[in-house]
Amino acid sequence: MEKNRNTFKGSIGFVLAAAGSAVGLGNIWRFPYLASKDGGGIFVFVYLILAVTFGFALLTAEVAIGRKTKQGPLTAYSKLKSGWKPLGVLSCLVPLIIMPYYCVIGGWVLKYLLVFITGEGSLAAADSYFSSFITAQWEPILLFMIFLFAVSLIVFNGVNKGIEATSKIIMPVLLILVIAISIFSLTLKHSAINSETNEVITRTGLQGLKIYLVPNFDGMTIGKFLTVVVDAMGQLFYSLSIAMGIMVAYGSYVHDDANIVKSVNQIEIFDSAVAVLAGIMIIPAVVVFMGEENMAAGPSLMFVILPKVFAAMGKVGVIIGIMFFALVLFAAITSAVSVMEAIVSSIIDQFHLSRPKAVLIEAGIALIAGIFVCLGYNKLYFELKLPNGSVAQILDIMDYISNNFMMPIVAILTCVLVGWVIKTESITDEITKNGEKFGRKWLFNIMIKYVAPVLLFVLFLQSVGILRLK
Repeated sequence: MEKNRNTFKGSIGFVLAAAGSAVGLGNIWRFPYLASKDGGGIFVFVYLILAVTFGFALLTAEVAIGRKTKQGPLTAYSKLKSGWKPLGVLSCLVPLIIMPYYCVIGGWVLKYLLVFITGEGSLAAADSYFSSFITAQWEPILLFMIFLFAVSLIVFNGVNKGIEATSKIIMPVLLILVIAISIFSLTLKHSAINSETNEVITRTGLQGLKIYLVPNFDGMTIGKFLTVVVDAMGQLFYSLSIAMGIMVAYGSYVHDDANIVKSVNQIEIFDSAVAVLAGIMIIPAVVVFMGEENMAAGPSLMFVILPKVFAAMGKVGVIIGIMFFALVLFAAITSAVSVMEAIVSSIIDQFHLSRPKAVLIEAGIALIAGIFVCLGYNKLYFELKLPNGSVAQILDIMDYISNNFMMPIVAILTCVLVGWVIKTESITDEITKNGEKFGRKWLFNIMIKYVAPVLLFVLFLQSVGILRLK
């Protein structure tokens, strides 16, 4: 048992660890697609507005809950208010479900990085390459296990020597890679013959940037704008790691004399910058070589479309491919570390076990569940239609349950607890207990008590397929 709770050595360690959690696969493979789908600059503008209002309120609340209770998510809510243990259980189940399939995807990223490093990136551009890989029986399991072991080792080494030390190395490198690839993406230029008109069409990275950042109001209706708002709000869950128990766990390691407001502001800036840069990095490159109509989300963007883009770049595409998948691997590792830590901290606090034992328990659960996820593409393959209309396998079902169903509920109940049960003053007093100024206190109160619950309820109805926006 950890008698003296570890804390981050400084605010920069917490900010980088929290930003590392926030900057994950959701930023890289979902943000650019949504921006392309939802009117470019319209989506980016709405996302940034929601990030500094809706996202800020939930992120601040979770960090403050963690520091106030000095507990992981499983036990934090019941310590805050007796009778609220079910919320703790729910917030702990979210990372427990996410961890196995996130590590499976981490294994996929590792595969593609190795393919590009060995000079075989052109093979990954084949239409059937990705499907052939994930439906293989043993290779995805092996790579998943390697990724899980690396993440477990970092968490095993604790808050300071593991999470904080790793974040201080990985996050600056990740930021440099994002900026470098984004700049390169803007310099791209490619000419191709239109198969229908036989005319030579030249597309540039700056044209792709225009598609990304300039608002497109063509066909925009109130219903479509509401879709943009709901999409941006859903993206914030991925981008800021809220409603997963992660920020409660990380908040529990924050020093009592740390300035939470300042730290949250820095996390917002870092995360939003990387999210926007991810769009600059990907959208111009896809537009130049594949056309805007080939933008996609999730695995198809990262593992099918982008390898084709890198192949079209020629020799330089190999280098860019290596840089890109290294960046994605770093992002996946820091996010997976935070997901595992949310569970490990909960096990330590609830059952008073040592960190090594807690890590072994969670790694064992993730290993078994992750193998089932891998087998879901071959031996255990099936198709199930979800309430939102999509067709799913094991990984998709786990993602749907955790992200579409459970996370909005966790966020809604957190707003109810903070806004109406213990009152917002309980959290704002924690934030300002060292005399810090809380300039957005009024905004925090309004968002937590009134605006966020309504927006979250709409998101929940849309996520489970009850409300269909057009």
